[in-house]
Amino acid sequence: MPRHAAALAALLLSGCGSLSASELPPAAEPRDSPPLTEQPAGRVVTVGPPIGELVEGRETSPGGAPEGLAFDPASGVLAVGLRRPAELALLDGASGRVLRRVPLPAGPRHLAAAGGVFHVPAEMADRVLAIRAPDGRILSDVPSGRQPHAIGVGEDGDVVVGAEGGSAVDRLRAGRVSGHVAVANQPGGVIALDGGRIAVISVRERVVEVFDAQGHRLGREPAGVGPTHGVYRDGVLWVTDTQGDALLVFRLEPELRLDRRLRLRTGPYGIALDPVARRLWVTLTGSNRLAELPAHGRPHVLASYPTVRQPNDVAVDSRTGRVFVGGRADGVVALFDPPDAPRAQRTRGVGER
Repeated sequence: MPRHAAALAALLLSGCGSLSASELPPAAEPRDSPPLTEQPAGRVVTVGPPIGELVEGRETSPGGAPEGLAFDPASGVLAVGLRRPAELALLDGASGRVLRRVPLPAGPRHLAAAGGVFHVPAEMADRVLAIRAPDGRILSDVPSGRQPHAIGVGEDGDVVVGAEGGSAVDRLRAGRVSGHVAVANQPGGVIALDGGRIAVISVRERVVEVFDAQGHRLGREPAGVGPTHGVYRDGVLWVTDTQGDALLVFRLEPELRLDRRLRLRTGPYGIALDPVARRLWVTLTGSNRLAELPAHGRPHVLASYPTVRQPNDVAVDSRTGRVFVGGRADGVVALFDPPDAPRAQRTRGVGER
């Protein structure tokens, strides 16, 4: 048995974080996307140059390689994280027009939105910024744990951010770090639950852990072959097992447990929840497609749509059902209205009357 496979098998059998980082296999990465063979569904807007035209250390705008997306319903603005150089592009969610670009100390991989504010982990600068939409004003800039990566916002307004390089989750309140929790190796997914609880997907150790508001661990379960991201609603946690070509369904009550595994081919990676339509949207980077599933305990693929190349992230405007997909390879974002999405709720762009 190969060394990495043996280490993973030992971890799953032990059920505890007894292995060192050097003994664990590498975390799952998105599949490399092939060239497009179909026209992407929806409208495609350009936010930066193709990744092949970006140069390491380049300091001129605009940035490229869209990697993180978040939609703020309070303002109707979509935030797009860009790298080389590091920027946050703010787009009108209705028209796709770039409203402004906010320079960042380092590029983000994930974003979160709540109450008219975007929360941005500047990953290689070890800082977390709060940026107001749609004017781009920086409201706070907080030092964080090493390599802040995944981020979420709870019902109480607390921001939780996973420090991938420090195997910890920081809780931010009122622009400062108010709590710190040690978690399993490399927290690549952090989801704010109800009651101040958090779920943490540790991508190197391949486990899901749940903690209460005080940082006490409530549960821990293996999470497939190579988990990456997750979303939560009403006691159900959905996790993309990117390396294992699956969507994992966890129940949190009465305790954390894996309830179901749905096969999803070609590397499910980015995931977004539409709580109004009760839909899950999952990107399949190995085939440049976007899968639509019902958001309940027995999800299944309702439809699959062609999308942009290297679709690493997805976000949803739950007011209208519009879905946004970032195309990292070509520096683009797709604005896609599903066939059954309501369209009358938003017909004008930001600032239009």
